Amino acid sequence: MIIPGSPEMKSQLEVVFDLEISAAMFKETAQQYSCVDRVIPEAEWMKRAPYVHAINKLKKEKDAVILAHNYMTPDIYHGVADIVGDSLQLAIEATRVKESVIIQGGVHFMAETSKILSPEKTVIIPDSRAGCSLAESITAKDIAGMREKYPGAPVVSYVNTTAEVKAASDICCTSSNAVDVINAMDSELVIMTPDGHLAQNVAKQTSKKIVYWEGACEVHIEFKADELREYRKYEPDAVIIAHPECPTDVVDESDFSGSTSGMIDFVRKNKPEKVLLITECSMGSNIADEVPEVNFLGPCNLCPHMQRITLEKILWSLHTGNEEVVVREELAAKARLAVQRMIDLK
Repeated sequence: MIIPGSPEMKSQLEVVFDLEISAAMFKETAQQYSCVDRVIPEAEWMKRAPYVHAINKLKKEKDAVILAHNYMTPDIYHGVADIVGDSLQLAIEATRVKESVIIQGGVHFMAETSKILSPEKTVIIPDSRAGCSLAESITAKDIAGMREKYPGAPVVSYVNTTAEVKAASDICCTSSNAVDVINAMDSELVIMTPDGHLAQNVAKQTSKKIVYWEGACEVHIEFKADELREYRKYEPDAVIIAHPECPTDVVDESDFSGSTSGMIDFVRKNKPEKVLLITECSMGSNIADEVPEVNFLGPCNLCPHMQRITLEKILWSLHTGNEEVVVREELAAKARLAVQRMIDLK
């Protein structure tokens, strides 16, 4: 089996597709480049243009649609994605797409969610090694243990979980709708998994009592409140926008906290002169050209799992059909119920 991203994979792609750097390819992808020219130098785009052109042509031939999370790199986000958004948006769009093949630009649990919601479609992830520290932090057995400890309490699980964990939960949530989901529970005590920081941040916005699993996102856990205070000393006019997966003191130090789409919408609407996006680095790059008046400052952290998805791997997955995501229907049916309950609350 050819490993995604290996030299052998690239060699085989070069046999089938015209991936030579050329002015013609640059011209063919000029519209896409106009969306990223602030963050990707022209010389770099010249290397990527042949892949963008090949992917956009091949996805039509394969009746495929590319769903890309807001953490995808700008060349994917603007170059080849058909639908972009946060976890909730992509979950909903997975139920609406007409194409027979879904290419998931994101991590494995997102591809599983698309398959759960669209079992009749072929769902492909360009690199199955694109995992998630949150999804890997909890199992269905752990859910059972929480239920035993807190009998009768409903289990609300973040979508950043495996199909197995979703199936063991009562309902799912995302960072954008977590408060609404918690408030909709017919119980004053709610179990929330697996992100402990998200649960603590949500607890400040509801009268419900929340008990939670001690999971954390390896990207957002790295941000520190004292570092943000230091930034404020040197950039007092900067607006700090933090993802709710960050520790509570980081969120408390921020001016706004929201899901990836919520953060993007805030920047689009308010257009602050200086912004610190306290989340994955690709976010600022993806909207930089759209809001040229905004100066995106550090810090940011890269998600190593999201970074596994590349143009080269997307082209390979379209060409070969690798790697298809399969979820047993018995498991998918239970997980689908938890996800659909979340969607129905929107």
